Amino acid sequence: MSTATPHTPRARRPGPAPGARRLPLAGALRLGRPSDIWFKPALSVVVSVAPPNLALLALGRLDLAMYTMAGSLCALYAHNRPYAARGRALAGVVLGMLAGLAVALTAASLTTSPVLLVTVGALLAAVQKALCDATRVGPPGHVVLSFISSASLFVPQTLGEVPGHLALGAAAGVWAWIVGMAPGLLRPHGPERRATAHALNAAAAYAETRGAGAGSARSRAAAAAAVHGAWQSLLSTGARSAPRRALERLVVRAEVAIAAPADTEPERLRGWARDLRGTGPVPHPDDLGEAAGELLGVEAELALGEKPLLRRLGPLAPIALRVALGCSLAGYASLALGVGRPYWALVTAASLYQANVTLTWSRGVQRVVGNLVGVLVFAAVVPLAHLGQAALVLCCLALNFGAEALIGRNYWLGSVCVTPMALLITEFAHLQRPGELMADRVVDTLVGALVGFAAAVAVTNRRAGDRVEDALGAVERADERAGRLLDAERPAPGALESARRDLAGAVVELRATADAAAGEWWQRALPEERVMRVERSGHRTLAATVRRQGLHSVEGAQA
Repeated sequence: MSTATPHTPRARRPGPAPGARRLPLAGALRLGRPSDIWFKPALSVVVSVAPPNLALLALGRLDLAMYTMAGSLCALYAHNRPYAARGRALAGVVLGMLAGLAVALTAASLTTSPVLLVTVGALLAAVQKALCDATRVGPPGHVVLSFISSASLFVPQTLGEVPGHLALGAAAGVWAWIVGMAPGLLRPHGPERRATAHALNAAAAYAETRGAGAGSARSRAAAAAAVHGAWQSLLSTGARSAPRRALERLVVRAEVAIAAPADTEPERLRGWARDLRGTGPVPHPDDLGEAAGELLGVEAELALGEKPLLRRLGPLAPIALRVALGCSLAGYASLALGVGRPYWALVTAASLYQANVTLTWSRGVQRVVGNLVGVLVFAAVVPLAHLGQAALVLCCLALNFGAEALIGRNYWLGSVCVTPMALLITEFAHLQRPGELMADRVVDTLVGALVGFAAAVAVTNRRAGDRVEDALGAVERADERAGRLLDAERPAPGALESARRDLAGAVVELRATADAAAGEWWQRALPEERVMRVERSGHRTLAATVRRQGLHSVEGAQA
């Protein structure tokens, strides 16, 4: 149940004055291109979910599937990460899932008060959102964690049963970790190769603009973000093997294309990207000249010096407050309306919250449309699922696959499968009346979306502007440092490359921060002109560092 497609930074024209901004409607439902690896999470979740569910089916204990699903759904995470980093990320997700499940089951065993349970669920969702954003775990983010913990709050429980149910979740989580890591046996550098190919293709797209025209700024920002992502992927893998060194050279070529688009052959970059598909050898570009030692012998700063977790959590306080307030109010409203499953309204609200109010609105539109269509799909599927428990399990597996296969094109399309799957999961313990389930789901969807968005509007994020100022300062400091090294006759070995990496990362972070702040309401006007000026200066300095390191002349001679 991935929750978002990768965000591509965009150049943005000056926006309206502070206050309420225009909210997109039709654009929120537009379909995009599927992910290059859409089938990986789709297959992984099926392989992860199927054995535990089929085992429980054979034992006649399908009512325990909620607990194994908690661990199995961890297989949705970290598919874009290199395997060394993926192993750590998946382990963290499994532990986080079990921690949330433990709190939920303990609360369910100690109280039956729906108001208290909704409150616990809202606080858990806020913590899960903040931690997932701070650690940048990626899709599906906190939504799956919140779904499991919130649903578990309303499952009848005794304190003595909690350890056994947690053990089921842990066993399924270990299996999910194995499923997530298994492809590394066949293609150990697959994620790094994909990240490098994406950087080459993005750089080729920018090179085609020759650095001019209406779309050049957007292409340049996208290419810079892709290169930044490729370096992050490469620098999180540990030992620098021969294939990784070859990939580093290709990423450098992408950087050269950004610095000198007019002297670059886009087809050469795209050819290298095509060669990275499959398991063939990594292509080796021509030697980079004397600059190779400095470029490839320095561990870039992207993998080092990351801010402590507490400092990363600080700026997320307004978002966490939105989640806590919106989820709790949505759950309370559902209870007031007499709906029997308030956690559906809670999870609907939790799923809305994105980086800013505008994106939260778009996600709300997608969630409502996807859930309403999904209820109709449930009405069509439920006669087949009610043929027996085996049919019920198989229908859920098919919907699991469909959700992950489609959600990359747009969140609402994936929700068309997620919604009937969630409804069918409630029938693992015993069959229920479809009409009642459908009515509750529609009401909770509408309540959760309306109340959740209202909370996003009510809780202002005044820190968004401060984060833009901080990002501007970071770019200016990195630009100044790189400029001093450019003026130096003999900079220390590796110093210029380290400064270039710092500046590249700061420029990408500035664009992402400015885009996020642009979608917030009720804040002071953003320094649009300063952002564009600092961004342009940073890119000019990056190009100058490439020329100083001798890369521009190498590329120009080969072009």
